[in-house]
Amino acid sequence: MSRREPLRHALDVLVPEQTRVMNAVLDEEERRREHLVVYLSGAHAYGFPSPDSDLDLKAIHVGDTADFLGFQPKPTTFDRAQIIDGVEIDYTSNEIAHALGGIIKGNGNFIERILGRTVPLESPLLAELRPLVQRSLSRRVLQHYRGFAISQLRFVEKEPSAKKLLYVFRTALTGVHLLRTGELEPDLSRIMDEYGLGEARSLIERKRSGERVGIDASLLESWRPRIDAVFSRLEDAYTTSVLPEEPPNVGELQAWLLEVRRARFA
Repeated sequence: MSRREPLRHALDVLVPEQTRVMNAVLDEEERRREHLVVYLSGAHAYGFPSPDSDLDLKAIHVGDTADFLGFQPKPTTFDRAQIIDGVEIDYTSNEIAHALGGIIKGNGNFIERILGRTVPLESPLLAELRPLVQRSLSRRVLQHYRGFAISQLRFVEKEPSAKKLLYVFRTALTGVHLLRTGELEPDLSRIMDEYGLGEARSLIERKRSGERVGIDASLLESWRPRIDAVFSRLEDAYTTSVLPEEPPNVGELQAWLLEVRRARFA
């Protein structure tokens, strides 16, 4: 398994200045570690970016095998938060073994990095890994999507905003769709009509006018029946899910990881 140059992709959800800053940051981080994938998460992936949305860059990298064999293993997580020419950058990269462990447990953050579409940078390894991760999906994802949606609901109840309410709906419906169909869809705007939530378009329009656009308590309360409904739908989707109870191909993922490790042992 030889190393090849990563592939760059243009993302039409970004304005030119955001693209310029993102590419400069990725050039710097790529010199520091071998990225398997960099995923543009957050509002840009979820279908409701605004001009002032930050660039939420969530990466997975492959460390050199020798780094894990000594008495003092190297760090496996790297973070960078910075504002460059008015563009807010929030970058995190996790090592591949940690990410695969999370995927086996049903961690949607890592699943979305591998299977999501808003990918500005990818290694040829990603094409190998995607079908393995797709086959590893299980009902364990319920815990992630339900837990994340509940935490977002607490945030919106404390300080109501269009963004926070959209995060509740996005998280819950991504989980519903994944459990029902076995397919990942992080973009709320692509699935909200299918699940009777077309009214969320009004929230998306509010959000697109600014990252911190608030909503009053009465408006939040008017959405309460839909909030309750998406949580009920999430539980129902688990009961009738097309996904297996547990990942069926852990050995396959392990074999792939070992091959990657062998190729990077010098």
